[in-house]
Amino acid sequence: MLVVGLVWFAVPPPAADIKAPTDAIVVLTGGSLRLRTGVELLREGKARVLFVSGVDGRVGLDEVLRSTGGETPKWLVCCIVLGQKAENTSGNAIETAQWMRGQGFHSLRLVTSWWHMPRSLLDFERMMPDFEIVPHPVFPEHCEQQNWWSRRVMPFAVIVEYGKYLAALFLPFVDRPALGGSHPIGVEAH
Repeated sequence: MLVVGLVWFAVPPPAADIKAPTDAIVVLTGGSLRLRTGVELLREGKARVLFVSGVDGRVGLDEVLRSTGGETPKWLVCCIVLGQKAENTSGNAIETAQWMRGQGFHSLRLVTSWWHMPRSLLDFERMMPDFEIVPHPVFPEHCEQQNWWSRRVMPFAVIVEYGKYLAALFLPFVDRPALGGSHPIGVEAH
């Protein structure tokens, strides 16, 4: 049963083909590609604002934007908000839910790695059951959707994430630290 579940989990999902904009784009920290994707979606008008959850409290917006490796137009800077309280995926969901409700928003486009998306959706849907959540998985440049398993580190990363997903699925009420200090930009702590 666990092997069948792992096979299901290891099939990369397609990006949601939802053209309509959402109220916000939410990027979970853990890699510059996630941030670049979020900024690109904001440029394309997929939302009015970009919320980056899980940013280290010592990191400012300029440093976050530099980590994307691209040029961010000045007109976008006003539309990017940093969430600096989340320590893990559950914390991302809590932090985002608080921020979204404070803004009066009801829909979001969730940007994270494809292997992190199932657990992220699980936590986000638990925290925001009344919100529309559009998944937008990202695939690292060195890891194509069709042959991700051929990369040396990827199968291990997927197996570890599957274990975390099962824990989140079956132990939703375990007291897990969710808010507090954060991890630096680019550090995968989720």
